[in-house]
Amino acid sequence: MGALTSHQQERRGPSRIMTGMCFDNSYARLPATFYQHCEPLPVAAPELLVLNKPLAGELGMDDSDLMANSDHLTQLFAGNRLPMDAQPLAMAYAGHQFGQFVPQLGDDRAILLGEVIDGCQQRRDLQLNGAGRTPFAGSGDGRSPLGPAIREYLVSEAMHALGVPTTRALALTTTGEKIYRQGVEAAAVLARVASCHIRVGTFEYFARRQQWQPLRQLADYSIARIAPELMIDPDPYLALLRLMVARQAKLVAHWMSLGFVHGVMNTDNMSLAGETLDYSSCAFLDHYDPDAVFSPIDITGRYAYNSQGFAAQWNLARLAEALFALFDGSESQAVAQSSQAVQEFWPLYEEHLLNLMRARLGLEAVMPADRQLIQDLRQLLALQKVDYHTFFLSLAEDVEGGGITAGLFGVDAGDYLNWYRRWHLRLTLTGRSPCQCAHAMATANPVVIPRNHLVEHAIRRAHEGDFSEFHQLLEAVTRPFEMPANAQYLQPPKPEDVLCSTLYGT
Repeated sequence: MGALTSHQQERRGPSRIMTGMCFDNSYARLPATFYQHCEPLPVAAPELLVLNKPLAGELGMDDSDLMANSDHLTQLFAGNRLPMDAQPLAMAYAGHQFGQFVPQLGDDRAILLGEVIDGCQQRRDLQLNGAGRTPFAGSGDGRSPLGPAIREYLVSEAMHALGVPTTRALALTTTGEKIYRQGVEAAAVLARVASCHIRVGTFEYFARRQQWQPLRQLADYSIARIAPELMIDPDPYLALLRLMVARQAKLVAHWMSLGFVHGVMNTDNMSLAGETLDYSSCAFLDHYDPDAVFSPIDITGRYAYNSQGFAAQWNLARLAEALFALFDGSESQAVAQSSQAVQEFWPLYEEHLLNLMRARLGLEAVMPADRQLIQDLRQLLALQKVDYHTFFLSLAEDVEGGGITAGLFGVDAGDYLNWYRRWHLRLTLTGRSPCQCAHAMATANPVVIPRNHLVEHAIRRAHEGDFSEFHQLLEAVTRPFEMPANAQYLQPPKPEDVLCSTLYGT
Protein backbone atom coordinates (compact mmCIF):
# COMPACT_ATOMS: atom_id res chain seq x y z
CA MET A 1 0.00 0.00 0.00
CA GLY A 2 1.34 3.45 -0.90
CA ALA A 3 2.10 6.25 1.53
CA LEU A 4 -0.82 8.14 3.06
CA THR A 5 -1.67 11.52 1.59
CA SER A 6 -1.51 14.52 3.91
CA HIS A 7 -5.34 14.63 4.00
CA GLN A 8 -5.50 10.93 4.95
CA GLN A 9 -2.91 11.48 7.67
CA GLU A 10 -4.96 14.36 9.06
CA ARG A 11 -8.11 12.19 9.17
CA ARG A 12 -6.31 9.67 11.38
CA GLY A 13 -6.50 12.12 14.27
CA PRO A 14 -5.88 15.76 15.10
CA SER A 15 -2.36 16.89 15.95
CA ARG A 16 -1.62 18.90 19.11
CA ILE A 17 -1.05 22.62 19.47
CA MET A 18 0.04 24.97 22.26
CA THR A 19 -2.86 27.22 23.30
CA GLY A 20 -1.90 28.89 26.58
CA MET A 21 -4.77 27.07 28.29
CA CYS A 22 -4.05 24.98 31.37
CA PHE A 23 -5.91 21.66 31.18
CA ASP A 24 -6.60 19.37 34.11
CA ASN A 25 -9.03 16.69 33.01
CA SER A 26 -10.62 15.38 36.20
CA TYR A 27 -13.68 13.87 34.49
CA ALA A 28 -11.37 11.75 32.33
CA ARG A 29 -9.94 10.25 35.53
CA LEU A 30 -13.33 8.81 36.49
CA PRO A 31 -14.07 5.17 35.56
CA ALA A 32 -14.59 4.34 31.90
CA THR A 33 -18.33 3.80 32.39
CA PHE A 34 -18.74 7.59 32.64
CA TYR A 35 -17.68 8.35 29.05
CA GLN A 36 -16.19 7.13 25.80
CA HIS A 37 -12.88 8.45 24.53
CA CYS A 38 -13.18 9.94 21.06
CA GLU A 39 -11.62 12.70 19.00
CA PRO A 40 -13.11 15.34 16.72
CA LEU A 41 -13.39 14.40 13.06
CA PRO A 42 -11.29 16.90 11.08
CA VAL A 43 -12.86 18.92 8.28
CA ALA A 44 -11.42 20.01 4.97
CA ALA A 45 -12.24 23.72 4.69
CA PRO A 46 -12.90 25.38 8.06
CA GLU A 47 -13.43 29.11 8.47
CA LEU A 48 -13.44 30.85 11.86
CA LEU A 49 -16.43 33.22 11.96
CA VAL A 50 -16.03 34.66 15.43
CA LEU A 51 -13.84 34.27 18.51
CA ASN A 52 -14.97 35.50 21.92
CA LYS A 53 -11.70 37.21 22.81
CA PRO A 54 -12.63 38.27 26.37
CA LEU A 55 -13.64 34.70 27.21
CA ALA A 56 -10.54 33.34 25.48
CA GLY A 57 -8.49 35.63 27.72
CA GLU A 58 -10.22 34.26 30.82
CA LEU A 59 -9.19 30.78 29.70
CA GLY A 60 -5.53 31.75 29.40
CA MET A 61 -5.23 32.31 25.66
CA ASP A 62 -4.32 36.01 25.85
CA ASP A 63 -0.55 35.65 25.88
CA SER A 64 -0.43 32.69 23.54
CA ASP A 65 1.18 32.87 20.11
CA LEU A 66 -1.98 31.14 18.98
CA MET A 67 -3.96 34.38 19.25
CA ALA A 68 -1.78 35.97 16.56
CA ASN A 69 -2.24 33.04 14.15
CA SER A 70 -5.70 32.94 12.61
CA ASP A 71 -5.05 29.66 10.81
CA HIS A 72 -4.08 27.92 14.04
CA LEU A 73 -7.20 29.30 15.73
CA THR A 74 -9.34 28.05 12.86
CA GLN A 75 -7.82 24.57 12.97
CA LEU A 76 -8.25 24.43 16.75
CA PHE A 77 -11.91 25.40 16.87
CA ALA A 78 -12.83 23.24 13.88
CA GLY A 79 -11.43 20.21 15.70
CA ASN A 80 -8.60 19.70 13.19
CA ARG A 81 -6.00 20.27 15.90
CA LEU A 82 -6.28 19.70 19.64
CA PRO A 83 -4.93 21.68 22.59
CA MET A 84 -1.97 20.17 24.37
CA ASP A 85 -3.09 18.09 27.38
CA ALA A 86 -6.72 17.91 26.23
CA GLN A 87 -8.31 14.47 26.66
CA PRO A 88 -11.35 14.46 24.38
CA LEU A 89 -14.34 12.34 25.34
CA ALA A 90 -18.09 11.99 24.95
CA MET A 91 -20.05 11.93 28.21
CA ALA A 92 -22.60 9.23 28.98
CA TYR A 93 -26.02 10.19 30.32
CA ALA A 94 -29.70 9.28 30.14
CA GLY A 95 -32.74 11.52 30.41
CA HIS A 96 -36.46 12.07 30.48
CA GLN A 97 -37.40 13.60 27.12
CA PHE A 98 -40.88 15.13 27.16
CA GLY A 99 -41.65 12.92 30.16
CA GLN A 100 -40.45 9.64 28.61
CA PHE A 101 -37.31 8.01 29.98
CA VAL A 102 -34.52 7.23 27.50
CA PRO A 103 -31.92 4.99 29.20
CA GLN A 104 -28.95 6.07 27.08
CA LEU A 105 -28.41 9.37 25.30
CA GLY A 106 -24.88 10.68 25.77
CA ASP A 107 -23.00 13.29 23.75
CA ASP A 108 -23.93 12.34 20.21
CA ARG A 109 -22.20 15.25 18.47
CA ALA A 110 -20.46 17.10 21.32
CA ILE A 111 -16.92 16.29 22.39
CA LEU A 112 -15.56 17.47 25.73
CA LEU A 113 -11.95 18.47 25.08
CA GLY A 114 -11.29 18.74 28.81
CA GLU A 115 -11.31 21.17 31.71
CA VAL A 116 -9.43 24.44 31.62
CA ILE A 117 -8.24 26.13 34.82
CA ASP A 118 -9.10 29.77 34.16
CA GLY A 119 -7.49 32.96 35.45
CA CYS A 120 -9.57 32.79 38.64
CA GLN A 121 -8.46 29.19 39.23
CA GLN A 122 -11.93 27.95 38.38
CA ARG A 123 -12.46 24.78 36.39
CA ARG A 124 -14.29 25.32 33.05
CA ASP A 125 -15.37 22.65 30.56
CA LEU A 126 -14.38 23.25 26.95
CA GLN A 127 -16.59 21.39 24.49
CA LEU A 128 -16.85 21.27 20.71
CA ASN A 129 -20.44 20.88 19.54
CA GLY A 130 -20.84 19.49 16.01
CA ALA A 131 -17.33 18.07 15.92
CA GLY A 132 -18.30 14.68 14.44
CA ARG A 133 -19.82 11.35 15.43
CA THR A 134 -19.23 9.92 18.88
CA PRO A 135 -19.94 6.40 20.18
CA PHE A 136 -23.35 7.75 21.32
CA ALA A 137 -24.30 9.15 17.91
CA GLY A 138 -26.24 6.14 16.63
CA SER A 139 -27.03 6.81 12.98
CA GLY A 140 -26.36 10.56 13.28
CA ASP A 141 -23.54 12.29 11.45
CA GLY A 142 -22.32 14.20 14.51
CA ARG A 143 -22.48 17.55 12.74
CA SER A 144 -24.38 20.70 13.69
CA PRO A 145 -26.20 22.88 11.17
CA LEU A 146 -25.06 26.48 11.03
CA GLY A 147 -28.46 27.87 12.12
CA PRO A 148 -28.61 26.32 15.61
CA ALA A 149 -24.94 27.20 16.18
CA ILE A 150 -25.61 30.86 15.36
CA ARG A 151 -28.71 30.88 17.57
CA GLU A 152 -26.79 29.44 20.53
CA TYR A 153 -23.90 31.85 20.09
CA LEU A 154 -26.17 34.90 20.00
CA VAL A 155 -28.60 33.89 22.74
CA SER A 156 -26.10 32.40 25.19
CA GLU A 157 -23.89 35.49 25.03
CA ALA A 158 -26.95 37.71 25.39
CA MET A 159 -28.02 35.73 28.46
CA HIS A 160 -24.57 36.16 29.97
CA ALA A 161 -24.73 39.91 29.38
CA LEU A 162 -28.18 39.94 31.04
CA GLY A 163 -26.77 38.27 34.16
CA VAL A 164 -28.42 34.89 33.60
CA PRO A 165 -26.29 31.80 34.46
CA THR A 166 -25.48 30.12 31.16
CA THR A 167 -23.00 28.19 29.12
CA ARG A 168 -20.84 30.52 27.02
CA ALA A 169 -19.90 30.59 23.36
CA LEU A 170 -16.15 30.74 22.74
CA ALA A 171 -15.90 30.35 18.96
CA LEU A 172 -17.98 29.56 15.89
CA THR A 173 -16.43 27.87 12.87
CA THR A 174 -17.93 26.71 9.60
CA THR A 175 -16.62 23.40 8.27
CA GLY A 176 -16.98 23.86 4.51
CA GLU A 177 -19.27 20.81 4.50
CA LYS A 178 -22.94 20.40 3.66
CA ILE A 179 -25.25 18.25 5.77
CA TYR A 180 -28.86 17.17 5.32
CA ARG A 181 -31.59 18.09 7.83
CA GLN A 182 -34.84 19.58 6.48
CA GLY A 183 -32.75 20.24 3.41
CA VAL A 184 -29.10 20.72 2.56
CA GLU A 185 -27.45 23.06 5.10
CA ALA A 186 -24.00 24.34 5.97
CA ALA A 187 -22.33 22.68 8.94
CA ALA A 188 -20.60 24.43 11.84
CA VAL A 189 -18.72 23.72 15.06
CA LEU A 190 -19.53 25.70 18.20
CA ALA A 191 -16.95 25.86 20.97
CA ARG A 192 -18.88 25.98 24.25
CA VAL A 193 -17.64 26.74 27.77
CA ALA A 194 -19.49 25.65 30.93
CA SER A 195 -18.84 25.31 34.64
CA CYS A 196 -19.57 21.64 34.02
CA HIS A 197 -21.69 19.50 31.71
CA ILE A 198 -23.04 17.13 34.37
CA ARG A 199 -26.81 16.89 34.11
CA VAL A 200 -29.75 15.43 35.99
CA GLY A 201 -29.70 12.80 33.25
CA THR A 202 -26.13 11.83 34.21
CA PHE A 203 -27.41 10.73 37.62
CA GLU A 204 -30.37 8.96 36.03
CA TYR A 205 -27.96 7.02 33.81
CA PHE A 206 -26.43 5.21 36.78
CA ALA A 207 -29.46 5.10 39.08
CA ARG A 208 -31.67 3.37 36.49
CA ARG A 209 -28.93 0.78 35.97
CA GLN A 210 -28.70 0.32 39.75
CA GLN A 211 -24.98 1.04 39.48
CA TRP A 212 -24.68 2.37 43.00
CA GLN A 213 -20.91 2.68 43.21
CA PRO A 214 -20.59 4.81 40.05
CA LEU A 215 -23.61 6.83 41.25
CA ARG A 216 -21.84 7.57 44.52
CA GLN A 217 -18.65 8.43 42.64
CA LEU A 218 -20.60 10.83 40.43
CA ALA A 219 -22.21 12.51 43.44
CA ASP A 220 -18.87 12.81 45.24
CA TYR A 221 -17.22 14.19 42.10
CA SER A 222 -20.03 16.68 41.56
CA ILE A 223 -19.80 17.97 45.11
CA ALA A 224 -16.03 18.35 44.90
CA ARG A 225 -16.35 20.05 41.52
CA ILE A 226 -19.17 22.55 42.01
CA ALA A 227 -19.79 22.82 45.77
CA PRO A 228 -16.83 21.58 47.85
CA GLU A 229 -18.30 23.23 50.94
CA LEU A 230 -20.89 20.43 50.99
CA MET A 231 -18.20 17.83 51.68
CA ILE A 232 -18.42 18.55 55.41
CA ASP A 233 -22.23 18.48 55.49
CA PRO A 234 -23.69 15.65 57.65
CA ASP A 235 -25.70 14.47 54.62
CA PRO A 236 -23.85 15.82 51.57
CA TYR A 237 -26.11 14.15 48.98
CA LEU A 238 -29.25 15.68 50.41
CA ALA A 239 -27.38 19.00 50.56
CA LEU A 240 -26.50 18.57 46.87
CA LEU A 241 -30.19 18.11 46.03
CA ARG A 242 -31.11 21.22 48.01
CA LEU A 243 -28.40 23.20 46.24
CA MET A 244 -29.79 22.11 42.88
CA VAL A 245 -33.29 23.14 43.98
CA ALA A 246 -32.03 26.60 44.93
CA ARG A 247 -30.03 27.05 41.74
CA GLN A 248 -32.85 25.98 39.44
CA ALA A 249 -35.36 28.17 41.26
CA LYS A 250 -33.15 31.19 40.66
CA LEU A 251 -32.36 30.26 37.05
CA VAL A 252 -35.94 29.65 35.90
CA ALA A 253 -37.10 32.83 37.67
CA HIS A 254 -34.53 34.71 35.55
CA TRP A 255 -35.96 33.13 32.40
CA MET A 256 -39.50 34.03 33.34
CA SER A 257 -38.74 37.64 34.21
CA LEU A 258 -37.12 38.16 30.79
CA GLY A 259 -39.85 36.36 28.84
CA PHE A 260 -37.41 33.61 27.84
CA VAL A 261 -38.70 30.20 26.74
CA HIS A 262 -36.13 27.41 26.93
CA GLY A 263 -38.22 25.06 24.85
CA VAL A 264 -36.66 21.68 25.67
CA MET A 265 -36.48 21.27 29.44
CA ASN A 266 -35.65 17.57 29.40
CA THR A 267 -33.66 16.21 32.34
CA ASP A 268 -30.61 15.80 30.09
CA ASN A 269 -30.74 19.57 29.54
CA MET A 270 -30.77 20.49 33.25
CA SER A 271 -27.23 21.39 34.28
CA LEU A 272 -25.97 20.62 37.77
CA ALA A 273 -24.12 23.94 37.62
CA GLY A 274 -27.46 25.78 37.43
CA GLU A 275 -26.58 27.19 34.01
CA THR A 276 -28.83 27.48 30.97
CA LEU A 277 -27.89 24.51 28.79
CA ASP A 278 -29.09 23.76 25.23
CA TYR A 279 -30.47 26.54 23.05
CA SER A 280 -31.90 24.35 20.28
CA SER A 281 -35.49 25.61 20.54
CA CYS A 282 -35.29 28.74 22.66
CA ALA A 283 -37.02 32.06 22.09
CA PHE A 284 -37.99 35.32 23.77
CA LEU A 285 -41.65 36.27 23.93
CA ASP A 286 -42.84 38.92 21.54
CA HIS A 287 -46.41 39.57 22.64
CA TYR A 288 -47.07 38.24 26.12
CA ASP A 289 -48.50 34.72 25.89
CA PRO A 290 -48.32 32.46 28.96
CA ASP A 291 -48.93 29.41 26.74
CA ALA A 292 -46.23 30.22 24.17
CA VAL A 293 -44.44 27.16 22.75
CA PHE A 294 -41.70 27.42 20.14
CA SER A 295 -40.91 23.75 19.55
CA PRO A 296 -43.21 21.90 17.12
CA ILE A 297 -42.27 18.72 18.98
CA ASP A 298 -43.93 20.01 22.14
CA ILE A 299 -47.48 19.33 21.01
CA THR A 300 -48.86 19.21 24.58
CA GLY A 301 -47.24 22.47 25.74
CA ARG A 302 -45.23 20.64 28.39
CA TYR A 303 -42.48 23.27 28.21
CA ALA A 304 -44.62 26.31 27.46
CA TYR A 305 -43.48 29.64 28.89
CA ASN A 306 -45.75 29.55 31.92
CA SER A 307 -45.05 25.84 32.58
CA GLN A 308 -41.30 26.20 33.03
CA GLY A 309 -41.44 26.35 36.82
CA PHE A 310 -43.52 23.16 36.95
CA ALA A 311 -41.14 21.45 34.51
CA ALA A 312 -38.12 22.39 36.60
CA GLN A 313 -39.68 21.03 39.78
CA TRP A 314 -40.61 17.79 37.98
CA ASN A 315 -37.01 17.41 36.82
CA LEU A 316 -35.76 17.98 40.35
CA ALA A 317 -38.04 15.18 41.55
CA ARG A 318 -36.28 12.89 39.04
CA LEU A 319 -32.92 13.98 40.49
CA ALA A 320 -34.21 13.21 43.99
CA GLU A 321 -35.22 9.71 42.83
CA ALA A 322 -31.77 9.17 41.35
CA LEU A 323 -30.01 10.29 44.55
CA PHE A 324 -32.44 8.49 46.86
CA ALA A 325 -30.22 5.46 47.46
CA LEU A 326 -27.38 7.67 48.73
CA PHE A 327 -29.30 9.51 51.45
CA ASP A 328 -28.60 8.75 55.09
CA GLY A 329 -31.20 7.26 57.40
CA SER A 330 -34.07 4.89 56.80
CA GLU A 331 -36.04 4.65 53.59
CA SER A 332 -38.98 6.54 55.08
CA GLN A 333 -36.64 9.31 56.25
CA ALA A 334 -35.03 9.53 52.81
CA VAL A 335 -38.44 9.81 51.15
CA ALA A 336 -39.55 12.55 53.53
CA GLN A 337 -36.30 14.52 53.23
CA SER A 338 -36.10 14.34 49.46
CA SER A 339 -39.77 15.26 49.09
CA GLN A 340 -39.34 18.25 51.36
CA ALA A 341 -36.26 19.38 49.43
CA VAL A 342 -38.12 19.29 46.11
CA GLN A 343 -41.11 21.11 47.63
CA GLU A 344 -38.76 23.94 48.61
CA PHE A 345 -38.43 24.81 44.93
CA TRP A 346 -41.74 26.60 44.49
CA PRO A 347 -41.54 29.20 47.28
CA LEU A 348 -37.90 29.93 46.32
CA TYR A 349 -38.83 30.27 42.67
CA GLU A 350 -41.80 32.55 43.36
CA GLU A 351 -39.76 34.77 45.66
CA HIS A 352 -36.94 35.15 43.11
CA LEU A 353 -39.43 35.91 40.34
CA LEU A 354 -41.31 38.41 42.48
CA ASN A 355 -38.09 40.29 43.28
CA LEU A 356 -36.99 40.32 39.65
CA MET A 357 -40.37 41.67 38.54
CA ARG A 358 -40.27 44.31 41.29
CA ALA A 359 -36.98 45.49 39.81
CA ARG A 360 -38.43 45.60 36.28
CA LEU A 361 -41.29 47.74 37.56
CA GLY A 362 -39.04 50.05 39.56
CA LEU A 363 -40.50 48.99 42.90
CA GLU A 364 -38.36 49.55 45.96
CA ALA A 365 -38.72 47.55 49.20
CA VAL A 366 -41.33 44.82 49.70
CA MET A 367 -45.06 45.37 50.09
CA PRO A 368 -47.80 42.74 50.45
CA ALA A 369 -49.81 43.98 47.47
CA ASP A 370 -46.89 43.58 45.03
CA ARG A 371 -47.73 39.99 44.09
CA GLN A 372 -51.27 40.90 43.06
CA LEU A 373 -50.09 43.99 41.22
CA ILE A 374 -47.73 41.89 39.10
CA GLN A 375 -50.28 39.15 38.54
CA ASP A 376 -52.85 41.68 37.33
CA LEU A 377 -50.30 43.16 34.92
CA ARG A 378 -49.60 39.73 33.42
CA GLN A 379 -53.31 39.20 32.83
CA LEU A 380 -53.63 42.57 31.10
CA LEU A 381 -50.60 41.92 28.90
CA ALA A 382 -51.95 38.52 27.90
CA LEU A 383 -55.48 39.77 27.23
CA GLN A 384 -54.31 42.56 24.93
CA LYS A 385 -51.34 40.60 23.46
CA VAL A 386 -48.98 43.45 24.33
CA ASP A 387 -45.34 43.12 23.32
CA TYR A 388 -43.61 42.10 26.55
CA HIS A 389 -40.28 43.77 25.90
CA THR A 390 -41.70 47.02 24.52
CA PHE A 391 -44.01 47.43 27.50
CA PHE A 392 -41.22 47.63 30.09
CA LEU A 393 -39.13 50.00 28.00
CA SER A 394 -42.15 52.26 27.51
CA LEU A 395 -43.14 52.15 31.16
CA ALA A 396 -39.75 53.51 32.19
CA GLU A 397 -40.45 56.54 29.97
CA ASP A 398 -44.00 56.83 31.26
CA VAL A 399 -43.39 57.26 34.97
CA GLU A 400 -45.20 60.59 35.15
CA GLY A 401 -47.98 60.17 32.59
CA GLY A 402 -49.42 56.84 31.55
CA GLY A 403 -50.22 57.88 28.00
CA ILE A 404 -47.37 56.13 26.20
CA THR A 405 -48.05 52.72 27.66
CA ALA A 406 -51.84 53.11 27.47
CA GLY A 407 -51.45 53.28 23.71
CA LEU A 408 -50.10 49.73 23.72
CA PHE A 409 -53.45 48.46 25.01
CA GLY A 410 -55.63 49.71 22.17
CA VAL A 411 -58.73 51.87 22.30
CA ASP A 412 -60.08 50.27 25.48
CA ALA A 413 -57.25 50.94 27.92
CA GLY A 414 -59.43 51.61 30.97
CA ASP A 415 -58.37 48.50 32.87
CA TYR A 416 -54.73 49.27 32.16
CA LEU A 417 -55.05 52.87 33.35
CA ASN A 418 -56.56 51.59 36.60
CA TRP A 419 -53.53 49.32 36.96
CA TYR A 420 -51.21 52.20 36.10
CA ARG A 421 -52.67 54.34 38.88
CA ARG A 422 -52.12 51.51 41.40
CA TRP A 423 -48.56 51.08 40.17
CA HIS A 424 -47.86 54.81 40.32
CA LEU A 425 -49.20 55.01 43.87
CA ARG A 426 -46.94 52.11 44.82
CA LEU A 427 -43.94 54.02 43.45
CA THR A 428 -44.72 57.13 45.49
CA LEU A 429 -45.01 55.13 48.73
CA THR A 430 -41.27 54.47 48.72
CA GLY A 431 -40.39 58.16 48.46
CA ARG A 432 -38.39 57.97 45.24
CA SER A 433 -38.71 60.68 42.63
CA PRO A 434 -39.94 59.79 39.11
CA CYS A 435 -36.41 60.35 37.84
CA GLN A 436 -35.01 57.90 40.39
CA CYS A 437 -37.68 55.34 39.46
CA ALA A 438 -36.92 55.68 35.75
CA HIS A 439 -33.20 55.25 36.41
CA ALA A 440 -33.81 52.12 38.48
CA MET A 441 -35.98 50.66 35.73
CA ALA A 442 -33.32 51.42 33.11
CA THR A 443 -30.86 49.22 35.00
CA ALA A 444 -33.35 46.31 35.16
CA ASN A 445 -34.89 46.42 31.68
CA PRO A 446 -32.66 45.63 28.70
CA VAL A 447 -32.91 47.84 25.65
CA VAL A 448 -31.87 45.01 23.32
CA ILE A 449 -32.68 41.31 23.43
CA PRO A 450 -32.06 38.71 20.71
CA ARG A 451 -35.57 38.81 19.32
CA ASN A 452 -36.56 35.77 17.35
CA HIS A 453 -37.01 37.53 14.01
CA LEU A 454 -33.63 39.28 14.34
CA VAL A 455 -31.86 35.98 15.00
CA GLU A 456 -33.74 34.38 12.12
CA HIS A 457 -32.73 37.18 9.74
CA ALA A 458 -29.09 36.80 10.78
CA ILE A 459 -29.27 33.05 10.14
CA ARG A 460 -30.84 33.52 6.71
CA ARG A 461 -28.16 35.99 5.69
CA ALA A 462 -25.47 33.65 6.99
CA HIS A 463 -26.79 30.84 4.80
CA GLU A 464 -26.34 33.24 1.89
CA GLY A 465 -22.72 33.77 2.91
CA ASP A 466 -23.23 37.19 4.54
CA PHE A 467 -22.35 37.22 8.25
CA SER A 468 -22.49 40.98 8.75
CA GLU A 469 -25.95 40.86 10.31
CA PHE A 470 -24.79 38.17 12.76
CA HIS A 471 -21.83 40.30 13.87
CA GLN A 472 -23.94 43.46 14.22
CA LEU A 473 -26.60 41.67 16.25
CA LEU A 474 -23.96 40.05 18.44
CA GLU A 475 -22.50 43.47 19.21
CA ALA A 476 -25.95 44.78 20.20
CA VAL A 477 -27.16 41.88 22.35
CA THR A 478 -23.93 41.69 24.33
CA ARG A 479 -24.49 45.32 25.38
CA PRO A 480 -28.16 44.94 26.27
CA PHE A 481 -28.52 48.11 28.36
CA GLU A 482 -26.98 50.45 25.78
CA MET A 483 -28.94 52.17 23.00
CA PRO A 484 -27.98 50.39 19.77
CA ALA A 485 -26.92 52.19 16.63
CA ASN A 486 -29.49 50.25 14.63
CA ALA A 487 -33.04 51.27 15.58
CA GLN A 488 -34.54 48.05 14.19
CA TYR A 489 -33.25 46.22 17.27
CA LEU A 490 -35.77 48.16 19.36
CA GLN A 491 -38.82 47.23 17.29
CA PRO A 492 -41.13 44.25 17.74
CA PRO A 493 -41.52 42.08 14.66
CA LYS A 494 -43.96 42.87 11.88
CA PRO A 495 -46.83 40.35 11.68
CA GLU A 496 -45.17 38.56 8.76
CA ASP A 497 -41.92 38.20 10.74
CA VAL A 498 -43.41 36.60 13.85
CA LEU A 499 -41.96 33.12 14.42
CA CYS A 500 -44.03 30.31 15.88
CA SER A 501 -41.16 27.81 15.82
CA THR A 502 -37.43 28.13 16.43
CA LEU A 503 -36.52 24.44 16.27
CA TYR A 504 -33.99 23.54 13.61
CA GLY A 505 -32.96 20.06 12.60
CA THR A 506 -30.04 19.37 14.91
